Amino acid sequence: HVQLVESGGGSVQVGGSLRLSCEASTLDLAGRCVGWFRQVPGKEREGVATINSAEFISYVDSVKGRFTISKDNAKKTLYLQMSSLKPEDTAMYFCAAGGTCHQRAPAADRFGFWGQGTQVTVS
Repeated sequence: HVQLVESGGGSVQVGGSLRLSCEASTLDLAGRCVGWFRQVPGKEREGVATINSAEFISYVDSVKGRFTISKDNAKKTLYLQMSSLKPEDTAMYFCAAGGTCHQRAPAADRFGFWGQGTQVTVS
C-alpha cells in the first residue's frame, strides 16, 4: 500500500518561507515522475514543480526563482522549499508520484499516487 504523506504546511506572512516534505512510505522515488501540485477551491489543480525520470526539473512560471523542488531517494522524501511567499500561493499543496515519464512538465494525469494535501496560507 503506497502512502504519500505531506508535512510542513501552515500559515505564514507575506515574504516568508515554508518547506514542505512528502514521505513515500514504500515507494522508491528514483526514476519516477514526482512533483508538487496545488489547488484552491473552485479551480483546477495546478502543477507547481515536477521532476521527471531524467531528473529534469520544471516550475510553473509564477514560482520560478522562489520555489525549489528536490528529493532524497534514500529517504524516499520529496521536498518543496518555498520562499518569498505571496498571498496567491495560498492553496492546498499535494505531492504526487508516478511511473516513468520524460515530459518536461508532466501533467497531473501522469501521476498515480497522491498525498492527502497540506494547507499553505499566506497573508
